[in-house]
Amino acid sequence: MKVSVIVPTYRRTADLERCIAALAAQCRRADEVIVIARGDDQPTRAWLKHHQTLPSSFALRVALVNTPGVVAAYNRGLDSATGEVICFTDDDAAPHPDWIERIALAFERDHALGGLGGRDIVHENGGILEGQKAAVGLVSWYGRPVGNHHIGYGPAREVDVLKAVNMAFRREAVGTLRFDPRLLGSGAQVHCEMAFSLDVGRRGWTLVYDPTLLVEHYPARRGDEDQRHVFNDKAFYNASFNLRLIMCEHLSTSGRWAFVTYSMLIGNRADPGLVRAILLALNGDGFALALRKWWVGLCAMHGAWQAAMR
Repeated sequence: MKVSVIVPTYRRTADLERCIAALAAQCRRADEVIVIARGDDQPTRAWLKHHQTLPSSFALRVALVNTPGVVAAYNRGLDSATGEVICFTDDDAAPHPDWIERIALAFERDHALGGLGGRDIVHENGGILEGQKAAVGLVSWYGRPVGNHHIGYGPAREVDVLKAVNMAFRREAVGTLRFDPRLLGSGAQVHCEMAFSLDVGRRGWTLVYDPTLLVEHYPARRGDEDQRHVFNDKAFYNASFNLRLIMCEHLSTSGRWAFVTYSMLIGNRADPGLVRAILLALNGDGFALALRKWWVGLCAMHGAWQAAMR
């Protein structure tokens, strides 16, 4: 099967160099690696133009996009890719040498397989994020999302959602489907792979998470307002809006109303409802910040509901 790999990047040439080196060292190389760069990203374009260390047989090409955000980059990649299997990874990741080989074999063996993802081993603060979770990539009937792709363990199993740093889709399962341009953000556009995964699943295709399919992930500084571990009203609103829009459109009628109640009252630590916000405040997270998160989330719910009803 012909395999394409899509790598969006923005002003992170050191990370990109590590990623490209890992893709060049694959046991089974991709038939094409497409780096999606921004038209105004001169450092990346210069690096790609003058980089001389890649083997001549490595099929690397560049596609440019002018719209900020990873959604436009992913969609440019989908429009450019010619493979029967389309893989995605981030510029701050390094797939293991058997990554492409195992992905291609999985799609060859299982003709009902629409998407395949694996674990990203997260490197932070000089170490690796540890843990083991059996529940990975799920969305409950009332909209409670479970990630845990970076600490999943056990056998390969069906899931609802794959993680963009380590995922692949069958071209036939994707068809004309594209990442949702309504999702907010000028960079990461959090949860965009959730919407895409759910759309593929709704088409009747199977999505599988295999925790032995590995990439090393070195989370780098983002080139937008959504900085990891730092609260920002706009970034928080964008992520909350995206999640709420996805749930408003993918859940059943009863699930949608249950989600509204759940997110307003309970939520999770990253995106708390009122009760959890109060509990977080009592546990030392700061009363003002906890309630601020709840209020921003409430505003995001209003915006997402309006967007879903258009």
